[in-house]
Amino acid sequence: MRKIIHIDMDCFYAAVEMRDHHKYRDQPIAVGFDGPRSVLCTCNYLARQFGVRSAMPVIQAKKLCPQLCVVPVRMEVYKAVSKQLMEIFKRYTLQIEPLSLDEAYLDVTDSNMCNGSATLIAQHIRQAIFDELQLTASAGVAPNKFLAKIASDEQKPNGQFVLPPEQVAQFIQQLPLKKIPGIGPKTAAKLAKQGLLSCADVQQFSADKLHVIMGNASYTLIERSFGRDTRPVIVDRQRKSVAAETTLAQDIVSYQQCASVLTDLLATLYRRLGKISKSKVIKQGIKLKFADFNQTTVEMSVTAINDALFFDLLKKALTRANHRKVRLIGIMLGIQPYVNTLKEQQLNLPLK
Repeated sequence: MRKIIHIDMDCFYAAVEMRDHHKYRDQPIAVGFDGPRSVLCTCNYLARQFGVRSAMPVIQAKKLCPQLCVVPVRMEVYKAVSKQLMEIFKRYTLQIEPLSLDEAYLDVTDSNMCNGSATLIAQHIRQAIFDELQLTASAGVAPNKFLAKIASDEQKPNGQFVLPPEQVAQFIQQLPLKKIPGIGPKTAAKLAKQGLLSCADVQQFSADKLHVIMGNASYTLIERSFGRDTRPVIVDRQRKSVAAETTLAQDIVSYQQCASVLTDLLATLYRRLGKISKSKVIKQGIKLKFADFNQTTVEMSVTAINDALFFDLLKKALTRANHRKVRLIGIMLGIQPYVNTLKEQQLNLPLK
């Protein structure tokens, strides 16, 4: 039986700002770029009491909380703190799967620290984070990744929830489906129409009927509804995409305007691609978000980057605008790391 810990920092960016600037500690703050077209990266718990949330437009957040202070993003600082966080994790296990700067899975099944107690390891890690970084973290301890992630949210902020194997069956039956990662509001509403609100409901529902509703995603939903997850902690997670996007200062409508923005984005995309080790481009795509906040994505499989293809995809995406103006443009590359063939490995030949 695995012992998995999910560590999730509490409002990470905002917490770093409150730690470094005492004036922010007793007021609602959010981290982002302060402008009418900008969205928030995150916010502290005082701001959340007013209904402010991550990814919310700044203008909407300030309507909910007029006294909200929007703090500029300091990404280099957050990355430096994240490195310190990972070093703390490494004292207890090397089986670490970072999900972002402030979140990770730890497999402590074979760890001898704290007499092999995952509960104590999680407590020690959280204490070290508080003592050394002056930040708080929440933790979930469970037999697999899915349950550990769910558990870490049970006692937020600055809490810990342990789900032993013998309590999984009872816990999972009461779990609302909307808490399962990947079940968004639209999917939850679709399931609710069929009377499916909790994992217990799915356990008693026809698998064939669920497949009609969810397609291939039904298999994962059934597994999660029984608390099952066989995914291992992946130490060397390979990056699968590179992207660049921008939210526009003013909505635009014409192809020429969008193409001009796309040209600027290409420089950012290539710069980001250059920071990644050798990779093969297998997909190109473009994303448009319209004035009504709905968005569309157009993608195509490729064998090499083709700049002109981005502009062709833009034209296709704009056919879906239906007279709506564009507020955000994004471009992406799907990538696949190069892997030496057996012959290349045997001959020790460098990749061309």
